[in-house]
Amino acid sequence: MRNLNNVPKIIMESKSIGHPIDYKWTKRKINELLDPSEENINLEDTLMQINHKGSIGLTAALLEWIYWRFTGYTQATTDTQKRIEALWCSINNREQTNPLLFDTDLETSAEGAINGALWIALMNVRMIDVRYRKGSYFLQSELIGLVLLARHITPKKKKFDKWFSKSIINLIHSHPNPYKNDELDQSDEAVYDSSNEPVISREFFFDAEFKYTVEAAENSIHNFIDNLNIKANPFLDFSKKAS
Repeated sequence: MRNLNNVPKIIMESKSIGHPIDYKWTKRKINELLDPSEENINLEDTLMQINHKGSIGLTAALLEWIYWRFTGYTQATTDTQKRIEALWCSINNREQTNPLLFDTDLETSAEGAINGALWIALMNVRMIDVRYRKGSYFLQSELIGLVLLARHITPKKKKFDKWFSKSIINLIHSHPNPYKNDELDQSDEAVYDSSNEPVISREFFFDAEFKYTVEAAENSIHNFIDNLNIKANPFLDFSKKAS
């Protein structure tokens, strides 16, 4: 899986490619996706069992579900693809990626079943990226809205549910959160260093034949990065040296 040109089998099976935009997009649904934490405590508790690099891998995979759903419906997916690439690169070396800036003035509304959904997705990813760069102990809670959105727009939700459940089980096993049982500082001022966490690759989520080991993940993610057009992606800066 050297680049994002090949559609993962599970996403094909979910009927996301070219399917009519027939999901509900109401004011109530928008509000649920914009402020999902209070009614999704169980999901938050589950996500908090995953470490930071595992969470960023899941973020990239969820954004790819959304990316394929809207491919052919909007040209904005080109920018989305570059953000997915940057997320994978940030797992390997966060210092060689630029912040995933998006609508910093919050001027764009979440209305519109395509542009609104994509706006929510990219805003969620922006906040995840901010917390990842900061080393926030509450990074995982930012994934809730992205999970709910990806599921909501997927035509065959049982396919998504099966994939998500399997991914979570594997992540908890391979990339467990080392501070999940700690008493956390609610001010969110403490900083967690995830630099020593093992990397994770796209195959972990989308290749049924992939057998995870740290070495296999490192080889896979380096292979992915080696096949990117670095100069064409404004979110990448490989002139930076690792700190």
